[in-house]
Amino acid sequence: MIEMRFAGFGGQGIIRSGIILGTAISIYDKRFATMNQVFGPEARGGACSSQMVISDTKVLYPYVAKTDFLVAMSQEGYAKFIHELKDDGVLIMDSDLVKADTDKTIFDIPSTRIAEEIGNRIIANVVMLGFFTAVTNVVSVEAMKKAIPESVPQRFVELNLMAFDKGYHYKKR
Repeated sequence: MIEMRFAGFGGQGIIRSGIILGTAISIYDKRFATMNQVFGPEARGGACSSQMVISDTKVLYPYVAKTDFLVAMSQEGYAKFIHELKDDGVLIMDSDLVKADTDKTIFDIPSTRIAEEIGNRIIANVVMLGFFTAVTNVVSVEAMKKAIPESVPQRFVELNLMAFDKGYHYKKR
């Protein structure tokens, strides 16, 4: 069983990240996944997170107790949830938005900057999903590339797939 959390602020696609990953895992990788989301009353800018439990068997308890992977896309998200990360857990973060002070394993990518270079900072979450896919063995690339078109508006499919590829190949360079 894998427990993970995406953390950031409203408008970064934190909830959508959980939806895309959950779709990829449950429909295309044929595993079990649950997702819960938490967000403040603000439409944009408030703290939010999506937590996932992923398993090869049915998930009996859908809430995260200790995270294996924390994906932090804001300093506030990092500060709020770093205490949940297991001793051997992995922090994956936006290097331009999060400054970490931890002895945990860290993988970082300037996902927001890469999204801006592509042309739209709103796809930073998908850049991050590509990077997450590259540095973990949680989900297959094929499943993610099938889930993205089902989870974003049709007019943005090509842009999101490009963002995913940029994040995925960032680790490979």
